[in-house]
Amino acid sequence: MQGLSEDQVQLAETLQRHLAIKERDWHRLKSDRHRRAAEQLSAALLLLLRNGAQADGDVVALLESAQRWIQREQRDPGCPDHGRRSS
Repeated sequence: MQGLSEDQVQLAETLQRHLAIKERDWHRLKSDRHRRAAEQLSAALLLLLRNGAQADGDVVALLESAQRWIQREQRDPGCPDHGRRSS
């Protein structure tokens, strides 16, 4: 994307890192719809700034995911490893 400084991209990266749910906080925050929407929005912003028009499809998918979280239409599918027994 033209006209962006490296500082602006770094700010978006920092925001995305801070909003991404860390492994140790996953169970506590995985169903927080506003937190999940913010995580999706920051990822969309970063992708847009880094890749511009090449990322349009992925950016739109992240925006739609954020919208579904806000509207309570999307839920966390849960941890795939929970409930599995070792053979």
